[in-house]
Order: sequence, then C-alpha cells, then structure tokens
Amino acid sequence: MKRISLLFGIFLAISSSIAAQSQENLAKQLKDSGYYQVKILPFTEVKNQGATGTCWDFSTLSFIESELYKKGMGYLDLSEMYLVHEIYFDKAKNYILRQGNARFSEGGLGHDVIRGIAQYGAMPEDQFTGYQSADRRHSHVGFEAEGKKFLDGLIEKKDFLDWGYLFGNIMHNYVPRPPKEFEIDGKKYTPQSYALEVLKYDGNDYIGFTSFTHHPFYKSFVVEVPDNYSNGAYYNLPLDEFTQVTKNALKAGYTVLWDADVSNAGFKQGQGLAMNIDRVDGVFNQSINERPIDQKHRQKLFENLTTQDDHLMHIVGTCSNKEGNVFFIVKNSWGANAGPFGGLIVVSESYFQTNTITIIMNKNGVSKDLLKNLKGPSILE
Repeated sequence: MKRISLLFGIFLAISSSIAAQSQENLAKQLKDSGYYQVKILPFTEVKNQGATGTCWDFSTLSFIESELYKKGMGYLDLSEMYLVHEIYFDKAKNYILRQGNARFSEGGLGHDVIRGIAQYGAMPEDQFTGYQSADRRHSHVGFEAEGKKFLDGLIEKKDFLDWGYLFGNIMHNYVPRPPKEFEIDGKKYTPQSYALEVLKYDGNDYIGFTSFTHHPFYKSFVVEVPDNYSNGAYYNLPLDEFTQVTKNALKAGYTVLWDADVSNAGFKQGQGLAMNIDRVDGVFNQSINERPIDQKHRQKLFENLTTQDDHLMHIVGTCSNKEGNVFFIVKNSWGANAGPFGGLIVVSESYFQTNTITIIMNKNGVSKDLLKNLKGPSILE
C-alpha cells in the first residue's frame, strides 16, 4: 500500500498551471505555423507508450482525464499500466475460452478501457507507474510471443490449474503487479472505490461511432478489426454525419477518442501534420491538394485492408488553414519530442474521413435527435 500526502492538492494545482501554459504555447505554435481559428480543449501531459502496443490505453485514459477536467476535477494523472495489467488478463482468459481461436496481442480498442474502468477501477499514476526499468520507459517486447506460447500450451494439454498465477508470472516480467489498495489523505481506496467515489466514473456516459456501408446506418455492429477481441459495438453513421458529430462534440467542449490508420504516406508525426495524400512530392504543408474522399472509396479501402486500426489517439481541438479547411488537433502518445507541436499532430478533415475506424465521445456532445435514432447495444452492453 502507498500513500499520497496532503501536498497532493498543491501538486494538482501546479500541474494544472503547467498544463494550461503548455496549451497556450501550443496555440501560439500553431498560429505561428499558419493555422487559424485555433481552439484547444483541456488535455493532460503528453506521455510515451514506449515499446508497447498499448496506444488504446494511453489514448483512452487521456480522453478520460480530459473528461474529469471538464467535471471540475483538475488535471488528474491516471495509471495506464494498471488497466493494461488487468486487461492483459482479460485477453488471456478470452483466448483460453475460445480455445486459441481468438486474438492474443498487446492491441485493443478504446471500449476496452471504458469497460475496464467500470469493472476494475482506476488509480493515480503515482501509485503505479508500471515501469520495469530505471530509465522509466515502458517495454513489452517479447511479452506477446511468450504469453501466447504459454496459453497455446495450456490449451493443447487442457491443463488449466493455476493458469492465472502462471500467466501472471510471465506478465509481471513486463508489467509489475499493481497494489490492491492505496491511501489518499488518510483514506484507503481500492481501484474500484477510487473510480466510484473520487472519479465518479460512469462508463455509460460514453458512446462509440463508426461509418461503413456493409452494415445498416443508425444501428450498432461489432467492428471487424483484429484488435476488437472483446467484440465492442459501435453505432454506424453516414460519413458526413460521422464527421459532423465529431465537430459538434468538440464545439460543445468534449474531446474525442480516435482510432485510425496511420500507416500511409500522409501521416507525418515528425512534421506535425497528417493529410490525405498518396505520396509526398516537394513541400508538405497544410495547403497541398488532397485526394477526394467519399463513402464508397472509404469502404473500398477498409474492405481491401488498406485502412486498418493501427493506432488510437485523442482529438483535443480544431483549427483551419488559410483556405478555410478544417483540421483536427490530435494528442499522440509517442512522447513530447515527437514532432514540432510537443507530441501533437494536426490532422486534415479528409485524412480523418479516409482513415478513421472508430471514435468515442461523451453522450452529452451528441444531439438528442441523433441519440433517439440509434438502435442496438452500446459500448457497455
């Protein structure tokens, strides 16, 4: 068990001041780089997921931290590795129950964390960093192969005695065991009680959307991507409405969790810009001409496996270029030194429409008329 001192409140005030200053600096940087009408919503410190496939966790907790700020809780810093630890066990159990006919990997989607907090709770980062090395850098290299080999052996032998303990022995070489309880200002919490009593967390506040034509619009379906091991369902919208619901949420002051393909020529984190192009010829900037995109072309790219769920990030604002085209301001989890904007990247609307797999947002950022039209299970059902 660890303890947080009474200085925690002072620390929160200092971190809030630092975060606000960082966002002011980002706005100035964007304006100096030729962007206009810059609107940035509050977000927490840019982190580095290191050599792990846990972008789904870093991005979703960043999203939840912005949600908590909007509720008046200040800039809280939640432990990514606590939920990674719990969800890795979920993945292993799912793989066993499906007798190896499922995916076991480091990857996941945003709803895994939305559900995970509801089931397993959460804890502050300073209670559990999850670092295994003195250089304070996460690395899960080798875990996927080692874990899968172990689980395949269990399934082959049908010997499941103490499987959780044995699997934990492997995983704890990569993600240490988190504490079962901790103390804040003299009061003990479990992760579950912390999420309920301090964070006031309710996973039903959130809703997910996607946009594809092989399922009916305004109904939810399980998105067919490999990392959706837990069968999360997202509501299907026409592309224009899908784009607009994202803009509307941001306009209403709610950030958006973004799952997208980044394995293409147009995603340039090092230059702080992502645009919908096939290749870069000459100068790469926010005023170059982009490929046209429509629902049919987007569907084709998904079905021929060009567009896949490579990476999850966190949309925290909007801006425009001199031609008036809209861009999304996106927080990544590759560290503050990734690119010219402190680890963030500016993403064109066309890139978003072409490469997005799913989004998650607060239901309060969605119009009541749209919510009434939606059919089928939501993220937590």
